[in-house]
Amino acid sequence: MPTFFYILESIVESLVATAITEVSSKDENFLDLSIDVEENTSITTCLRVFSNIETLSGESKYYCETCSSKQEATKRMRIKKLPRVLALHLKRFKYFEVFKQYKKLSYRVVFPFELRLLNTSEDCTNNDRIYDLVSLVVHCGIGPNRGHYIAVVKRDGSWLVFDDETVDRLDPSNFEEFYGVSHDLGRQSETSYILFYESRDY
Repeated sequence: MPTFFYILESIVESLVATAITEVSSKDENFLDLSIDVEENTSITTCLRVFSNIETLSGESKYYCETCSSKQEATKRMRIKKLPRVLALHLKRFKYFEVFKQYKKLSYRVVFPFELRLLNTSEDCTNNDRIYDLVSLVVHCGIGPNRGHYIAVVKRDGSWLVFDDETVDRLDPSNFEEFYGVSHDLGRQSETSYILFYESRDY
């Protein structure tokens, strides 16, 4: 197994419960968590929403093996096994039917330097794990097809910005620049796109 995969690989538990109390559990491996973003929010809130209870109804009804038919059900995803390196992918690009294209969401999303995941399953063995921010990928531009990516990396206690062949130091107080700007669509912005957190017990 490649080292990178081993470091990031973890498990999300999907728990589905029907109206007749049938409970189904399914484990899935993940390399990163893709989380939705909203206006003026935080990573902690985004992760909480990721694990909110979802109602499966209409065309999304759950097929119940016991009664051999589709039933309304609830679904919830929680993290069962925490990785040593946590990669959070912020879903910054969204398709808008009215525009017939993807637009960038430059919403302000505050991310901490220290993170603890609270949306873990009951049988998670390392749910007290604390993470520190070690790197982030930043998207600069107005859309998925118009833009540029830079990397911000912590090395020997200092933060460095890698922009093509240019490397500069970055003061941690300037991280606000990468939170996002506003709800305006199509606006030039430099926003966090992927966040990498490393476990302190790594």
